[in-house]
Amino acid sequence: MKAAALLQDNRLLAPGHEGPIARPVAGMDRLRARLPHLSVILVASVVALFSLVPLGFIGWITFDVGWQTVKELVFRARVGELLVNTVALEAFTIPLSIVLAVTLAWLVERTDIPFARLWSWLAVAPLAVPAFVHSYAWISLVPGMRGLQSGIFVSVLAYFPFLYLPVAAALRRLDPAIEDAAASLGLGPWRLFFRTILPQLRFAICGGSLLIGLHLLSEYGLYVMIRFDTFATAIVDQFQSAYNSPAANMLGGVLVCCCLFLLGLEILLRGNERYARVGSGSARPADRRRLGWFVVPAIVLQVGLAALTLGVPLVTLVRWLYLGGLEVWHVDTVGNAFAQTIVLAIAGGVLATIAAAPMAWLSVRAPGRLQRLLEACHYYVGSLPGVVVALALVTITVRLVLPLYQTFATLVVAYILLFLPRAMVGLRASIAQAPVELERAAMGLGRTPAQAVRQITMRLAAPGAAASVALVGLGITNELTATLMLAPNGVETLATKFWSLTSEIDYVAAAPYAFMMVVLSLPLTLLLYAQSKRTAGQ
Repeated sequence: MKAAALLQDNRLLAPGHEGPIARPVAGMDRLRARLPHLSVILVASVVALFSLVPLGFIGWITFDVGWQTVKELVFRARVGELLVNTVALEAFTIPLSIVLAVTLAWLVERTDIPFARLWSWLAVAPLAVPAFVHSYAWISLVPGMRGLQSGIFVSVLAYFPFLYLPVAAALRRLDPAIEDAAASLGLGPWRLFFRTILPQLRFAICGGSLLIGLHLLSEYGLYVMIRFDTFATAIVDQFQSAYNSPAANMLGGVLVCCCLFLLGLEILLRGNERYARVGSGSARPADRRRLGWFVVPAIVLQVGLAALTLGVPLVTLVRWLYLGGLEVWHVDTVGNAFAQTIVLAIAGGVLATIAAAPMAWLSVRAPGRLQRLLEACHYYVGSLPGVVVALALVTITVRLVLPLYQTFATLVVAYILLFLPRAMVGLRASIAQAPVELERAAMGLGRTPAQAVRQITMRLAAPGAAASVALVGLGITNELTATLMLAPNGVETLATKFWSLTSEIDYVAAAPYAFMMVVLSLPLTLLLYAQSKRTAGQ
């Protein structure tokens, strides 16, 4: 009898059925299908509107100073110089990072290079070293490092792992049957790579490149140490010379325009192609190509890169720690900064990932003009220096909610805004690899759309969510300017203590804090690496 009742229910739900219940049920189904989608848009819109607070702050300052002053502050030689520096930095660093990351990922994942697992870990490990610690190490080793070339060099070493991780994960998931089919049609190894494999890496390359581009726009400590002027360094200098300076806010507006240009370019290059499939594809792993005598330069590349990205910072830190001896290890201050950094990293990482989840799902499952606009709102704030976000929150808390001024909650909100792009990239890539057919199958079995997303898609995307938490935690561990301005009295992180000591040219006393930042970042980097392997089903 239960089977007959179910059969009757299925007939009533059939599209061609004309029974009295068919139309009301279909109408309710359509309403159910729309409401969760609208609720997700609503939640994403709230996050997007909140992320517009720094932009609204800049807009308010622009309106307050008047158009004539805006023209005088924006259309001047200094802004042109900063724009040339920033564009040159982006134009050289991103392509070099792409070439390096794709090459390393290909060698590790698709060739018979010895000790592949070791090289894979060493390619990710530089994330454990903050960008300004990279700069600190190289300045200690080569005091004359200055200018654009040095900025490009250190930036590539510090940021290429953001590209390596998604590219390597994508290579692990590619179906080797597609490559076999291309090879059977007569494509040689190089043509097969550029015509078959590289197009399938586009989503990962675009996401990683966008992440690097946003970091280059907002990075401060790295470029101050090598004395290379960018919009970020100029904004901080302006704010230090004149609090809430209109000139600094106008520079922040130009920086937002640069971010929006990057977002538009990434959307254009990414396209709307599908990157998921139903089923796991071929059960066998991809064939590893023999390197032959090329194994020697391949190993030399891996060893040389590890020496540049890890060897130089670690040798520099050990040298300063040796010179300082036990006297530089103040257990009370170092331990307090270490504990506070952990608490902030965990809280900010979890909350930023939760805030990014609705928009990440919409960008993959329901792309459209409104969704693209909301996505841009989530991403643009990542290009702003922490000082701009901090000053916007300071203005709001002082004028509207004074009890929140310089509190733990305000500091965590700043972290959420600053690191939304990091959380978005990891989540978006994981959701894109979860086939939408599984959601539809779950709804066909009686789950509501919200239940299908929560029980199917988000579970499949859990490795990406964990990677996003780790990425945000890494960012918070290394964040400097917003923490300096928003941290409550008594709150000192490893980054702020390190920066205050290096500003006094006390490199010996700063070494323990840099070392502890690396120690704290290593587990997060290991988690990020492990989750990238799980995402690929390994």
